Amino acid sequence: MSGLHTPLSTAPPAFLPQRAAIALAGSALVTVGVFLSGFVIAEPAPYELFMAGLIGLWALFGLRISRNVAPLLVLLILFMTGGILSLTVMEDMAGGPMYMAVSGFLVLTSVFYAAIIEDRHQRLPLIFNAWAFAGVITSLLGILGYFNAIPGGAAFTLYDRAKGAFQDPNVFGPFLVAPSMYLVHGLLTGRIATAAPKALGVFIMALGVFLSFSRAAWALYLFCIAAMVLVMLIRERTGAFRLKILTLSIGGAMAMVVALVVALQFEQVSSLFSSRTQLVQEYDGGHLGRFERHRLGFLQAMEQPLGIGPMVFSTIYPEDEHNIWLKSLTSYGWLGFLSYFTLILWTIAMGFRFLLLARPWQPFLMIAWIALIGHTAIGTVIDTDHWRHFFLILGIVWGCGALEYRHRTALRRSGASAS
Repeated sequence: MSGLHTPLSTAPPAFLPQRAAIALAGSALVTVGVFLSGFVIAEPAPYELFMAGLIGLWALFGLRISRNVAPLLVLLILFMTGGILSLTVMEDMAGGPMYMAVSGFLVLTSVFYAAIIEDRHQRLPLIFNAWAFAGVITSLLGILGYFNAIPGGAAFTLYDRAKGAFQDPNVFGPFLVAPSMYLVHGLLTGRIATAAPKALGVFIMALGVFLSFSRAAWALYLFCIAAMVLVMLIRERTGAFRLKILTLSIGGAMAMVVALVVALQFEQVSSLFSSRTQLVQEYDGGHLGRFERHRLGFLQAMEQPLGIGPMVFSTIYPEDEHNIWLKSLTSYGWLGFLSYFTLILWTIAMGFRFLLLARPWQPFLMIAWIALIGHTAIGTVIDTDHWRHFFLILGIVWGCGALEYRHRTALRRSGASAS
């Protein structure tokens, strides 16, 4: 990619056939794992089973957690400690231990992704290509199911909303945002000859996001694409490249508007769209609606240092927390909340610090960092606690940060400049 250079820290070591073969096989398995993250229609999903085995296998062959990734591990351990302590206050533990087991697994995946990205930054395009492929496939399932174009298509919809191979449209839509950003970035920076398949992938996933009828996903998609274009305009200094970005961005936006107008010609689409575009729904502002539950839940959490345990909130109020900050307080206690809050602030600050540096991993850091900010924002109205792709995003940002720290260490040893 233009403007990128290979840092001293990524110079290839002496070639060892056995090590190279293991690394290649490992990268291929990671690609399969990321692809499976797009198919979580039942739990445990193939993703859990595959990644649990992969992480265990990788640990046997020497998974290395460097000091650059260690803060992520420590903060997530503290987060999980708060969650385990919250189990002690539950009168009926029911599914509490299993809930924390899933949280622990997702925490491990985040650290795992960070470690393997630091080990070999060439895994980043493999991860994003697999993510984009999974996004296109699961979007097609959701689109075809929504229009009843395939037998059994109802399995890919919920409440007249597309959900793809997910359990919930509100997870399906946000899952598609980061791979869409990746393909849009490729359109803006790549050659015209390779534009057609990328444009098709962007269109399919955009339609998937739209038919999810998730207001959070809509806002996330618009914010992330706009923020990425803005960062690219700030980073690229040449007028010709900026003109290209602006021209393609405006053209793409117009194409999306045309597609939206066409989609709204279907009564099934237009009626639900009209309903979903209302800023405040009845279940948001009504009695014990989302916002009132947030207020009452935060007041209750101030009196419960250990939390109330996972899935207990919905036994007190009509629905779950639908707020990741409240969720961290109720299910992980004050310790979990402070750990999570610190983790998010640390991650955002680290990504911002390295955002515009010319590195081979810069585009991937940019995409993951913007997606993290967007997911943090929508976390105020929706639970992102067990979203598999959220932990992947965390791992990508920390992996890229670890690469930068390692790069700077190598430069200091060589006496070169880190700019």
